[in-house]
Amino acid sequence: MNKKEQTFSKMIREQKSTIYTVCYMFSQNQDDVNDLFQEVLVNLWRGFDGFEGRSEVRTWVYRVALNTCISLDHKRRSRPNVSLTLDINLFEDSDRDTQQVCMLHRRISRLRPFDRAIVLLWLEDLSYEEIGQIVGISEKNVSVRLFRIKEELKRMSNN
Repeated sequence: MNKKEQTFSKMIREQKSTIYTVCYMFSQNQDDVNDLFQEVLVNLWRGFDGFEGRSEVRTWVYRVALNTCISLDHKRRSRPNVSLTLDINLFEDSDRDTQQVCMLHRRISRLRPFDRAIVLLWLEDLSYEEIGQIVGISEKNVSVRLFRIKEELKRMSNN
């Protein structure tokens, strides 16, 4: 393995949870998450030579992962969807905390992809400044959007 590949592998090991977090926000299906993860890796590799270090590695990884997932989400929504149904729910859990997390995830998944990205970053405890750098908007705009997103989530029913 050459130096570039070693550096890239180290970065991926360090940022793996960040990438998976973004991918899980855009799909609940493990196969889709794995596909998204692979696409993010491909895009990170393609852009690796162009990364100049003007931002933190984590910020760059978030940006690439979000852009990849948002792009693939748009493509997936524009294609007809054929779903297979099972008579069992593999994810069923009657624990109240789990039910609340699932409800929140369902509501967040109904948001527009850009708003979903902002919520994800906020839930990851990033500052408004970091969120703005990743998604390309001002810190003030992050604040306003988060307020509106929270209000929208409150208004949503559990359907």
